[in-house]
Amino acid sequence: MSDEIKQLDISIMGREFRVACPVSEEETLLQAVQLLDSRMHDIRTNGKVIGLEKIAIMAALNITHEFLQTKAPGGIDIGAHQRRIDRMNSTIDAVLQEQTELF
Repeated sequence: MSDEIKQLDISIMGREFRVACPVSEEETLLQAVQLLDSRMHDIRTNGKVIGLEKIAIMAALNITHEFLQTKAPGGIDIGAHQRRIDRMNSTIDAVLQEQTELF
């Protein structure tokens, strides 16, 4: 299930970065870059936080908090379900890796 890795040049707060990303996740990564850049600009514009590192930490905390609080209609906690799915995927990957080593 390997995916080709692509090098992307991204810009956050005017700083350039090169990141590796599976081709299948490029669009999602670019959306994440846009969201993070937007949030960091908002924090800087509001003047509540000074310093790029502190702005990045505040943006990360805000986005993470929103993610963990996200609930679908009907009160379903999407973040909790995603974390559970991630744990199940890790378990499945570990078991599959053991099986691959048998051959």
